[in-house]
Amino acid sequence: MTVALLTIITVLLPAVPVASFADDDDHREERTKMVAESVASEGITNRLVLHALNTVKRHEFVPSKLFREAYIDKALPIGYQQTISPPFVVAYMTEALDPQPTDKVLEIGTGSGYQAAVLAEIVKEVYSIEIVPQLSREASRRLKKLGYENVHTLSGDGYKGWPEHAPFDRIIVTCSPESVPQPLVEQLREGGRMIVPLGERYQQVFYLFEKKNGKLVQERLIPTLFVPMTGESEDKRRVQPDSEHPELVNGSLEIDDNGDGKVDSWYYQRQTTRVKGDAPAGDYYVTFENTEPGRPSRMMQGLAIDGRKIAFVNLSLDLKLENIRAGEKDYEKPAFYIHFYDHVRRSVGDVSVGPWLRSQDWERTGRRIPVPVNAREAIVRIGLNGATGKMSVDDLRLSVIAR
Repeated sequence: MTVALLTIITVLLPAVPVASFADDDDHREERTKMVAESVASEGITNRLVLHALNTVKRHEFVPSKLFREAYIDKALPIGYQQTISPPFVVAYMTEALDPQPTDKVLEIGTGSGYQAAVLAEIVKEVYSIEIVPQLSREASRRLKKLGYENVHTLSGDGYKGWPEHAPFDRIIVTCSPESVPQPLVEQLREGGRMIVPLGERYQQVFYLFEKKNGKLVQERLIPTLFVPMTGESEDKRRVQPDSEHPELVNGSLEIDDNGDGKVDSWYYQRQTTRVKGDAPAGDYYVTFENTEPGRPSRMMQGLAIDGRKIAFVNLSLDLKLENIRAGEKDYEKPAFYIHFYDHVRRSVGDVSVGPWLRSQDWERTGRRIPVPVNAREAIVRIGLNGATGKMSVDDLRLSVIAR
């Protein structure tokens, strides 16, 4: 870890008595590095949030076979078609809520229990609901074992809330409804805050709500991708994904509706800049830039794809490269990846366009990629992936060839 990142942690974390770490484990240094490189360096400044991320033992909330990946900024499968959110997403949602030590918080979607544990380090009480019974039981046992007595769990439909404990000062929804469930609106206290990833199954945006005069006032935040809610609410979505005709949304990189300087419809953006002028197509393009080997610089998008119907996808883009140097690990090279998953979100293949390890002016490039017959979803990821230098892209396109 660089001196600069260590300084970030030293400055931003609140003073904590050394005795509080007396029962700690061998992963403390990994947590500190995670907070510095994946959370603080990406703009999270709330000291209570940084302290909570640096305290909660994330490896306790992932399957034992994934311990080595517990402190990497990525979603990890926890079974039952669910995932544990990346550390940055947990920190981002928590900071947006601005939780206070006296708060009572309702969480929809317990999952592994990690988000609940982070909140429990900050607030007075956490009430967390999980629709998958097995996950709810496992998370409840885990949280009790780790001493989180201020977390209360329930197995059930989170969109109905927990009325007997309402009103809540804060509500956090860690699954993706199509719109804000009315019971949650009713159970949020006046002046309270709620954060929800809203939208279609593979196109979601964080919205922050504040209740004023009985109504929700909304603020649009950054794009994201959450595992859809299991069950009837998901099946009844008005807009269902078209897995026979997948496409990249905002592949032109022209849309930034909330004016935050990031392209809409692409999530987990790291070290990206939306640039106007001199674009090979339209007015805007995106530049990835990194000076520290191993640090992520990327953006991602999810889509539905049915391998029974689609034999190949053609990926293409405009590409410009400057001063590219591969990172220390073999995969730390500029590339456009597509990751395929089956009906229960198990990986069934990864293919790349690239890597690109040269300097060049704008040039059109691409590749035809075979689609596994058991693929039902895909994640596309483009960026430097830990390499250093500058990479600019524009006009990203995906077309399909029927099986």
